[in-house]
Order: sequence, then C-alpha cells, then structure tokens
Amino acid sequence: MTTPENTAPVHTNRLPEGKMPQLRVMPGPPDANVYGDVFGGWIMAQVDIAGSLPATRRANGRVATIAVNSFLFKNPVFVGDLLSFYADIVKVGNTSITVYVEVYAERNRLQSNIVKVTEATLTYVATGPDRKPRQLPPIESLISHP
Repeated sequence: MTTPENTAPVHTNRLPEGKMPQLRVMPGPPDANVYGDVFGGWIMAQVDIAGSLPATRRANGRVATIAVNSFLFKNPVFVGDLLSFYADIVKVGNTSITVYVEVYAERNRLQSNIVKVTEATLTYVATGPDRKPRQLPPIESLISHP
C-alpha cells in the first residue's frame, strides 16, 4: 500500500560527503518511456556496472553478478537527471563480494535539488579465465608496496 511517507522524495540537498561516485551518467530520451520516466531496467544495468567496479578491484580481476539481494526504487528518474552512483563493499566471502549501491539524482543539474532515487545490494563472485568461481586474493596482496 502506498502512503505519503514512503512516496515523498528524499531531498538531501547534497551528495554523500567524503565519497567519490563510482559512476556518473545522464539518461537520455532513448532510456525513457513516453512519459519521460527512465526505465527501471536501465537503472538496474547502471547499478550493476557501478557495483561491479569495487568488486572487480577487490577481486583483482573478473567478477560476475550472482545475486540482486535487494533493489529499491525510491523516486523516479527523469531524462536530464545527472545520476551519481556510490558503491561500497559490505561483505567479503571466499569467492564472493557483496556491494551496496546508492543512486542520487541532481535534478535539472542544480546541486540544490538532489534526490536519492535508488538503493540496492548485489553480490558478485570472482571468476577465473574459465569463468568458474575462484578464491579471492588476500587483501595484503592488493596493497602495492613501495
């Protein structure tokens, strides 16, 4: 059931502080329906790309999406919104990496009107050249030493 509390736009008036977006993109007319709302599937694809970036870095190589654990569309996305995708690793297993992604829209490219539009949690698995799951490297091996 839809109530005013869960349909009101979440205006933050600023992007998350101290974080860099993994991806920034502006949807165009081909990404929208006839009413100007961007297709949910297009947003899902961008979220998957954004989430795969930190997963790929942590895996030090190829990853494959194995689960969309949760996906919430909080507000519509419109043609011309500048979308910022923030992704953080929230869990690491032997072969898997779970990533939380938040998406914010700058309406009309005015930083004073920023709305959180989507949040999702996805799980990726590290894969080898044979595209089968592989063990994640230890975190120490990913840190470059001078």
